[in-house]
Amino acid sequence: MDDKIRPAADIAPTTDTDPASPPPSLQRIARVVVGVALFGLAVFILKEFLPALVWAGIFGIATWPLYRRFLRWAPGSQSVLAPLLFTTVIGLVFVAPLAGATIEIGREARGVITWVATAQTDGLPVPEWVKSVPYVGGEAATWWQENLSDPDAATELFGRVNHGALGTWTRQLGFKLLHGMTIFVFTLLTLFFIYRSGAALSHRLLLLGDRLLGHRAERMALTAIAAVHGTVNGLVLVGLGEGFLLGVAYFIAGLPHPALAGVLTGVLGIIPFGAPLVFCTAALVLLVQKGFAAAIAVAIFGMVVVFVADHFIRPVLIGGAVRLPFLWVLLGILGGLETLGLLGLFVGPAVMAVLVSLWRDWTDDTPRSTALDTVD
Repeated sequence: MDDKIRPAADIAPTTDTDPASPPPSLQRIARVVVGVALFGLAVFILKEFLPALVWAGIFGIATWPLYRRFLRWAPGSQSVLAPLLFTTVIGLVFVAPLAGATIEIGREARGVITWVATAQTDGLPVPEWVKSVPYVGGEAATWWQENLSDPDAATELFGRVNHGALGTWTRQLGFKLLHGMTIFVFTLLTLFFIYRSGAALSHRLLLLGDRLLGHRAERMALTAIAAVHGTVNGLVLVGLGEGFLLGVAYFIAGLPHPALAGVLTGVLGIIPFGAPLVFCTAALVLLVQKGFAAAIAVAIFGMVVVFVADHFIRPVLIGGAVRLPFLWVLLGILGGLETLGLLGLFVGPAVMAVLVSLWRDWTDDTPRSTALDTVD
């Protein structure tokens, strides 16, 4: 046996790869398959809480600039105190108006029940203004006398309401409100962790996007963020503006509870074509209580406000942030609302913005450096 040390060239090279291990390409495919399977399983497990996660993401993106300013006033409290305080503020901003509106709706519901009971017992006299309505005043007064002034006719008219179906609808509404409150609580819980770890989370998401999609990942993320900001400004702020303006109109016209009607107008004003449901109802109430002139004035003013908001202000705020054409803004909002409900109002325009950005990127024949320099 030769005890001399052999030259390095005579020694067979060693590798870290196990001869029995699969090739790297097969390992990559296996990692992708396992990752997709685990992601699908996680989505299946969390499917009931996905709306809360998405809502928390939207709230986090929309309020992140305000949260960064808040941190300047409370330095050194980013770990727990600042996220907790800011999440509490966000919760109160949404809970307080909704709670007040719910209480007022309950009071008004009792008033409606009392009004119906009075109509069934004594009937409702014909208001003086009904007879003065042009062209149809006489026929309207006759119909009112036959159907509402006569207690027997009023009892027959209001008795057509299916009380069993009304009770079922009330129970279903209660279950939906309970489910909505549960989602809202988990949204706030998720939002707290987004505020606490948002910077680290965004950094990791950008790294993941860069590894999966390359240099386009950051641009897509910025486009989606800009779309969310634009949608929040275009839907929420414009809806609140509609509620404020029409609330002032309700007050001037003498509508009962104008503040509540203004809040409902602002909430439904977030949804396209939602505000007309409120101001048209307000116009009918004014028609019964105040007369023809007040009802027509509120209806016309409401149509003007909604027309200007939906056709001029909202497209500029939503589409202008990401250069999204008005058609895709409208399709994103309505399609998202139809598919995902209220959540789709914010998800739809973001998806459309990312798709349009990809379309421009893939169909642009200018050099990449020049194309990136021209992005707003």
